[in-house]
Amino acid sequence: MSPNRTAKIISGKELSAEIRAELKVDVSAVAKAKRTPGLAVVLVGEDPASQVYVKSKRRICGELGINSYAHDLPVTCTERRLLNLIAKLNDDPKVHGILVQMPLPEHIDEQKVLNAVDPAKDVDGFHPLNVGKLLNGEEGFVPCTPAGCIEMLLRSGYDPAGKHVVVLGRSNIVGKPVAALLMQKAPGGNATVTVCHSRTKNLSAITKQADILIAAIGIPEFVKSRMVKEGVIVIDVGINRIPDKTRKSGSRLVGDVDFESVSKKAKAITPVPGGVGPMTIAMLMKNTVEAARRSN
Repeated sequence: MSPNRTAKIISGKELSAEIRAELKVDVSAVAKAKRTPGLAVVLVGEDPASQVYVKSKRRICGELGINSYAHDLPVTCTERRLLNLIAKLNDDPKVHGILVQMPLPEHIDEQKVLNAVDPAKDVDGFHPLNVGKLLNGEEGFVPCTPAGCIEMLLRSGYDPAGKHVVVLGRSNIVGKPVAALLMQKAPGGNATVTVCHSRTKNLSAITKQADILIAAIGIPEFVKSRMVKEGVIVIDVGINRIPDKTRKSGSRLVGDVDFESVSKKAKAITPVPGGVGPMTIAMLMKNTVEAARRSN
């Protein structure tokens, strides 16, 4: 590919619309056979970004015919009160999926909260039981963003099988689980995986080897064109707000990849916004429908 040729855009908006159309059919089938899938979304405090995410999740539940149960708690909510609510949701047969929006206020132990969710209703895929099942290659719930990354690759015709995939970032939310998915003996897996992070030496030498690069390091526009090879496939998980005086808001969203320069070198790339974000919500809905299907 010529350096002056721009990469194909892998649109999360378009792909997530495909998935939502499929899910509408699935929701109807589950509702006829058992009951309407139900998702409880718990929001603690008034973090603006969290409010936007939660509003979007609830809206899409409505579009798909999934029952949405809103639980908005004040920032002063105690850990005990939150754990009591989760216990009630665990016992509620109308609720098939439970999502506790992160981050939580500092006085609440996030891991304790995640551990309290019934693994059968853990549609975020963060309970240790589901994490273990992922590593073992067993059926469980997979974290939504990593699942969305794999779905994007497969639906765009970029099967990771036999490819060298470099994952930039080692978080429990994206880096570790996406690496585990890529290594599975399953569709979307069978890749050779290298995980890089802030302590990796000669980072560019490794990212340059990537046939597929998944960037989830949390640093705005960190990946430059000099760090990738010609024809790379780039999945940009980052969502960072940076100052921009040309915008009314005074800021704009960018990924962890310098889109302008890398898109001239890549074969295909995801945009920010409109890339991985919509896929994350689509996979959450998919997990919720699956939880309803598995329920008694």
